[in-house]
Amino acid sequence: MFIAFWLASTLLLPAVARASDHADPMWLAEDEQEANITGLFFFPDGDRWVAVLDVRRSLIGPPPYNLEPFEYNIHLDFHTNLRFDNAEDVARYGGTIDTPDKIAPDATIRIRLNNDATVKEQSFEGLTDAKDIKVYAGVRDDPFIFPKFFNVNVITMAFSIPKSAFPEHAQSWLLWATSKRVDGGEQIDHVGRSNRTQLGRFEILNTIPPSRHVAEIKEKAGSRSSVQSFLARWAPPLANLNQLSGFLIRHYDAAPDVMIFTQTRPPGFPNGRRLEDDVALLTCAQGDCPLQENAFIDTTQWPRSTVNDKPLSKEFPYLAEPWPQKPQPEGALGPYVYRFFTRPIVQIAIGALLLLLVIRGAIHWFGRRAALKA
Repeated sequence: MFIAFWLASTLLLPAVARASDHADPMWLAEDEQEANITGLFFFPDGDRWVAVLDVRRSLIGPPPYNLEPFEYNIHLDFHTNLRFDNAEDVARYGGTIDTPDKIAPDATIRIRLNNDATVKEQSFEGLTDAKDIKVYAGVRDDPFIFPKFFNVNVITMAFSIPKSAFPEHAQSWLLWATSKRVDGGEQIDHVGRSNRTQLGRFEILNTIPPSRHVAEIKEKAGSRSSVQSFLARWAPPLANLNQLSGFLIRHYDAAPDVMIFTQTRPPGFPNGRRLEDDVALLTCAQGDCPLQENAFIDTTQWPRSTVNDKPLSKEFPYLAEPWPQKPQPEGALGPYVYRFFTRPIVQIAIGALLLLLVIRGAIHWFGRRAALKA
């Protein structure tokens, strides 16, 4: 049954509907959803930069939350060289990174929250004029343009940073954000460019630094290609399904999951991310379309909404006011998936699928032996 569970996990779980960075890490417990990063935004605002980090998917409940066990970080790399001469990389990732293994933070915004979503601690390592950085923490409307996350809130941490806080020479840089446990320092979640780690094939990146992303992707590409070859030979229908699932590594995937921003190009995804950016549409144009399709499945509205469900604020922190609070229901993705695969009928179905594969393989093997003897 373990083999059957593994087979189902590798083929089916990556295809589960997800959104922005909302639904990963996939196995995060219900009482630790505050460690789930839902989005990272970065855009200019006059003579300031605005960075927004959102956590806690599908929030409707009131405080207290479970925020104190976690630390949240926004990392900036000013030293890694970026190129903008490859049209494909610019469209998909915002630019080209030639030395992904050299990525490391030159500046880090660290913040911890109290369980009422107010600021507990904050620091701005590597940035100057830190006392002029404006900080907001609290509950706001989820700004993601996606029907499944309309009418719900997130816990947001927003920073308005004077441009003078960044190095004078910096024209282009990398950003990514993480959540980690205060006790032990274990990294739980990672977000860089929107609609990356929430895709099933990139869940492998959530707990490792960007400098290791490309090596990890390439290593997994080889083993997963072997699985695909096996399916193509013994179970072609599953191979066809897997082609569209979140399991198979694509030829354009070997890039670190970081957000690229450059002052030499207009701001907006994939050059940073504005609150108005419709990432479901923009990432689908480059080959990753689960969000775009789910945006139609999850609502009867037509045409699909391309703006937030609430008007954004014109003042910092720019996210809309929160929706009214009510009791928070259970049903986070991790426990739901666990409960789903522990149902007897599901285990029977998985076992039957595995048995069919074994029978087909045995028939083919005995057939070949008979043919050789003849």
